[in-house]
Amino acid sequence: MRPVAEPWVYQEVEFGMARITKRLLDAAQTPEARQVLWDDTLKGYGVILRPSGVHSFVFSYRNARNRKRNITVAKVGTIAPELARRRAEEFRAMLLQGRDPLEEKQDARDRMSVGGLIDAYCASPTFRAKRASTQYVDHKRIDGHLRPLLGGLRVDEVTMPAVEKAFRSICEGRHAGKDGTNSRVRGGEGIARSSIRLFRAILNWGYKAGSVEWDAVRAARNVEIGRDGRREIILEDPAAYARLWPTLDRMVTPDIDNPAPLLRPLVADAIRLIALTGARRGEIAGLQWRHVDLAKGLIVLPPDRHKTGGKTGEARVIGLPALEVEILRRQPGGGPDEPVFPPLPGHAKLYLDAPWRKVRLAAGLPAGIGLHGLRHTFASYMAMQGAQAAEIMAALGHKDMSTSQRYIHWANDRRQALAERAAATITGALTATEKAA
Repeated sequence: MRPVAEPWVYQEVEFGMARITKRLLDAAQTPEARQVLWDDTLKGYGVILRPSGVHSFVFSYRNARNRKRNITVAKVGTIAPELARRRAEEFRAMLLQGRDPLEEKQDARDRMSVGGLIDAYCASPTFRAKRASTQYVDHKRIDGHLRPLLGGLRVDEVTMPAVEKAFRSICEGRHAGKDGTNSRVRGGEGIARSSIRLFRAILNWGYKAGSVEWDAVRAARNVEIGRDGRREIILEDPAAYARLWPTLDRMVTPDIDNPAPLLRPLVADAIRLIALTGARRGEIAGLQWRHVDLAKGLIVLPPDRHKTGGKTGEARVIGLPALEVEILRRQPGGGPDEPVFPPLPGHAKLYLDAPWRKVRLAAGLPAGIGLHGLRHTFASYMAMQGAQAAEIMAALGHKDMSTSQRYIHWANDRRQALAERAAATITGALTATEKAA
């Protein structure tokens, strides 16, 4: 076992020298004092084992001036041991060329701007693996907020005050500009939170790539950005549905006062399908005929066409009762790659937000309820009718049980409230009877 110069102090490692692999690391015990395990096939490559359980891949060497240098390759668990080995091999190749890997790494960090880091992230396989819709939204956050507010900083200048200032600026909408689509950017707390979360993800990616120091990652993580509010507005009153359907019928029917329909029939049908299935707006707006099986009464969305598919790798199956099948049968039809609900000419997709606002006002629905509220309503009614969390999870395509479970809690609270109202009515009647007696 080779000694390592201060400031690191290690004890002898019980494993001795061996090739560093995932299997070896999984078997390693957390030591009582910091230790180092050297690889027996690549000189200078090792792993620091710490009592805290936070271990690191390292490369130790002497530079051309015979100075002892230690460079952290990555934290154990953030990259695979073989990838850490390849990076250590790159450092050794630099050393054989008379270069100093640590100095070059520090110089690169000092020179790199946040804007440059963002560019590298957007060109990375990590970003390209995201769904096209997610990339589109991320670019709007980057070009509309992160790049104007933080892009000019050097990576080593990312501090809590800098991130907090950017967060407040987005919340208050104080910076006016345009995003990559030349659209005017908006502020607000929700947009600010999502933008800073994206910035944290970019810094994490940079840290794993060796371009960002942990101090910058920690600074962004420690900024308090609050929590997103839950979208709880639903159609609690069944009478609201009784108003929604006639309103849709009325808005697609021309009359003397409105010779042109207020709503395209296919837009009305897309809204009906969302209300009846609990599907996400994007799942219906982007639905293609290849995803529809009318004979079996199913919509089958592949993993790349629904929100949780990228993480679960599973298709999302939506059952279609007779009414939904009839809605789909009356659409114009088309080839497998054709949209079920075609957008207007010149538009890339079907836009439903503006039409829905008109429908909501015309039907007298609760202010603030969006199309996603119809999804919440669908799940809430399932829970009220006794559906279990696993059934709601399957119907709505949630990725974990906890999201579905909150509808069960809501239904239980709702049942309790109804029971209390009933009990109060009975109690009132008994009290009136006793007084009369």
